[in-house]
Amino acid sequence: MRLYGVVGWKNAGKTGLMERLVTEIVGRGFTVSTVKHAHHVFDVDKPGKDSHRHRQAGATEVLLASGKRFALMHELRGAEEPTLDLLLAKLAPVDLVLIEGYKRDTHPKIEAHRAVTGNGLIAPEDPTIRAVASDSALTLDRPVFDLDDTHAIADFILSEVGL
Repeated sequence: MRLYGVVGWKNAGKTGLMERLVTEIVGRGFTVSTVKHAHHVFDVDKPGKDSHRHRQAGATEVLLASGKRFALMHELRGAEEPTLDLLLAKLAPVDLVLIEGYKRDTHPKIEAHRAVTGNGLIAPEDPTIRAVASDSALTLDRPVFDLDDTHAIADFILSEVGL
């Protein structure tokens, strides 16, 4: 499976870049799936719904399905967070999986950077970051793209993964 990550500090523009990249790459005829790492508690379910009631009753997994989509919710119930590799094994085959977060994993990545956040770059200390997308001019030992130049960033990523 071809993987490419988008990393960066909080408010660096990662999610916006991910959204634009998915639109751009799917528009070119490729299939794309995404993985998003969250550092906070989240829930895709709604209290009172049957699936939520199943989980609250103690189910480890609840598979919610309809004619339009399905969602598998898995409660860890104190178990360790699954590795990225384990999660990727659950995905159906696609041309490209874009991964938001998981900055410590070894897949190739692009770093999103906004100067206004005041955060330094991750790239100088991380060889898995192959390029940076920034809202300001930077001088680095790897390509730097304008954060809003989705077309050029998509070209770079697709070239990197051989698509």
